[in-house]
Amino acid sequence: MKRLIFLFFFITTIVSGQEIHHKLSMPEPETHYFHVELELISFSEEELILSLPTWAPGSYLIREFSKNIDLVRAENQKGKALPIEKVSKNKWKITKSPKENVTVKYEYYAFELTVRTSFLDLTHGYLNGTNLFMYPEGYKELGGKLTVTPYEGFEHISTALPKLKEGVQSDDRSETFLFRDYDHLGDSPIEIGNHELFSFDAAGVKHTVAIYGSGNYNVERLKVDMAKIVEASTDIFGFNPNKEYLFIIHNTQVGSGGLEHLESTTLNVNRWTYEGSDYLRFLSLVAHEYFHLWHVKRIRPYVLGPFDYDAENYTDLLWVMEGFTSYYDELILRRAGFYTEEEYLSKLMSTLNYVEGTIGNKVQPVAHSSFDAWIKAYRPNENSSNTTISYYSKGHLVCAVLDAMMMKKYKGKKGMDDFLRLLYEKYYTKESRGFTEAEFQNELEQFTAQDLTQFFEDHIYGTKTIDYASYFKDLGLDIEMVEGKIQAFGVSTTMKEGKLMVRSVSRGSAAEKAGLSPDDEIIAYNGYRVDQTSFRKFMDGLEVGDEFILIIARGDELMVINADMGMIDAVRYTYELDKDHKIAKYWLRQTVN
Repeated sequence: MKRLIFLFFFITTIVSGQEIHHKLSMPEPETHYFHVELELISFSEEELILSLPTWAPGSYLIREFSKNIDLVRAENQKGKALPIEKVSKNKWKITKSPKENVTVKYEYYAFELTVRTSFLDLTHGYLNGTNLFMYPEGYKELGGKLTVTPYEGFEHISTALPKLKEGVQSDDRSETFLFRDYDHLGDSPIEIGNHELFSFDAAGVKHTVAIYGSGNYNVERLKVDMAKIVEASTDIFGFNPNKEYLFIIHNTQVGSGGLEHLESTTLNVNRWTYEGSDYLRFLSLVAHEYFHLWHVKRIRPYVLGPFDYDAENYTDLLWVMEGFTSYYDELILRRAGFYTEEEYLSKLMSTLNYVEGTIGNKVQPVAHSSFDAWIKAYRPNENSSNTTISYYSKGHLVCAVLDAMMMKKYKGKKGMDDFLRLLYEKYYTKESRGFTEAEFQNELEQFTAQDLTQFFEDHIYGTKTIDYASYFKDLGLDIEMVEGKIQAFGVSTTMKEGKLMVRSVSRGSAAEKAGLSPDDEIIAYNGYRVDQTSFRKFMDGLEVGDEFILIIARGDELMVINADMGMIDAVRYTYELDKDHKIAKYWLRQTVN
């Protein structure tokens, strides 16, 4: 049925006249250039504007992908050059006669291996469609074809896009895929190379895993453990919307996280991540990105699809989309049996202590953190910890509190799972759209039968501390806040090219009062040269009020700093669980054996 639907879109495109056909090749991967052709057939306009996205959905930063394109050329069906003019940073105008078809050719430099960008070398190719496929303006909803011709040494092409069967395979091993609209093309990453492939079935869905790079992974173990995550995730919603799903995993020297897509995800992890606590963090990442196939890709704010690819898509609700997902990625590991109750609660308390111990939590409301993701979350600097809070972590806690409200109201028979099902059914299934901020709050209020105006003013659009103890006590979790002061100088340092450098300075700290600044080099204390280890030992040996002298370099100027050890306010939360509590059992239940 799925293939018939895609064929219907393709045939409809042909009947209506216009055809879009992208062609991708990589004849010289050592140059890091993908070669792209775009055929536009039966477009009668005398001027066509081609546009390339400036950002990739799920990664909220204008990345200017057009910077990687050097020259764009256009010709008609007879090979005659057509006038083409660049009219903005990411748009090109083609002038043609009404009967002329157009072929656009360009090369894309791909040498950034992250989950949101594209990469090509002699070992493999990876791409996100939003990086290098243009679309004709006014036709973003038009489907089409993509033909991929791999480098002669590459054996596999892995993508969630469905294949178009065209009979005998070509000599160059090209494969042709269908996309129903540009959003679908842009949302379907592609891995090309000699990666390892394996599959497993879970929740009635075939899951394929494409792994690039060596590492200490065990395929049979991954099949079992990833299947458990799929089953626990699907159990939350009661169904799985896909027939097939693709995991692309990059094993690299430094991991960079994951990025969600409608029918796939890409995970970039350290190649030695598959043992011990690192492996649990990997499984948490799997759970996080897999949960997104419901929550973000289908349950979503109205601005997050269809997308405006030219500019920022602002929303106050990233704390819901990423924060709720962060809550569930750990809860899923509990339900799948990877965490004990104590291990899960330890993770929750770690997030709580991180958030409440971050200075920026009292400066930036979580709704503002969401809205400003484009200029702050993805552009952190040395002062970020003093002025910002993560919508992932703070949203995680807010979700836990709202879940507690729901479980209390429904006496351990309903909770956040049921609320998310409601959102899915109403906004995705019935109305095929996202929701506004006001609609989301209204749905929460109806489900909890509470007026949440004050809650939102205090904790979502304000920075008032949540009374965690009052919310969690009805779940059998006794939380105690311990206030006090701890000794601290208030500076974080790092070794850089053999120099001890100041990375950040805490607001109101003794280090700030002494005059230290980020990027200062600390050369000596009390006449002795330092490195990271000796400086830490020196700090640990001081008492509050102890005075000392630092010699620093600010740029090329040497300075003497008179300082003393200070104190900072500190809050820490502890917990005790009543394991026999009825709602606690419901909350911390294990669903997969």
